[in-house]
Amino acid sequence: MRSRVFIALIHYPVYNRRGEVIATSITNLDLHDLARVAATYGIEKYFVVHPLESQRQLAEEVLHYWKQGFGAQYNPNRREAFLGVEVVAALEEAQRRVEDFCGDRPYVVATGARAPWNIDYLSLRKEIEEKEGAFLVLFGTGWGLAREIMENADLVLKPIEGEARYNHLSVRSAVSIVLDRLLGEKWWLIR
Repeated sequence: MRSRVFIALIHYPVYNRRGEVIATSITNLDLHDLARVAATYGIEKYFVVHPLESQRQLAEEVLHYWKQGFGAQYNPNRREAFLGVEVVAALEEAQRRVEDFCGDRPYVVATGARAPWNIDYLSLRKEIEEKEGAFLVLFGTGWGLAREIMENADLVLKPIEGEARYNHLSVRSAVSIVLDRLLGEKWWLIR
């Protein structure tokens, strides 16, 4: 038994480098790369969360091209990855959609490079493997998720730490690392 896992890329509310709450722009790279990562790790749905209609419409145009337009015939693998992407206006909408899919409220897991955390990777991995239900893992753009999102999450995942002091991964890199740690091969058991 494994819980159902969903991810959301949050564009608002997030911080800029000065600590101000802002909305970031949706990027083509985030759409493509995170759709492919989500498909690789069996994520049921990757939500792109943005409050501005113009940004959501831009994302929908890209998705349409790859799901039903020329891109769908040109690159069927990319189409397959994009089938799991959904654009929504707010985090609450993503949470409702997960609840619609699963019948229960998901456990919301926030991530951040500097966040005070309350669960590590192995513990969360074990919960995903053993609990029945759904997990919605949140990733922030810009300089990270706003405090209100962190405070309302059920769990806050330990930040990714390397050997160096530098700690500002792209969200695409962070999502890949987190999903591999939570859902990837148990490489430490292979001999």
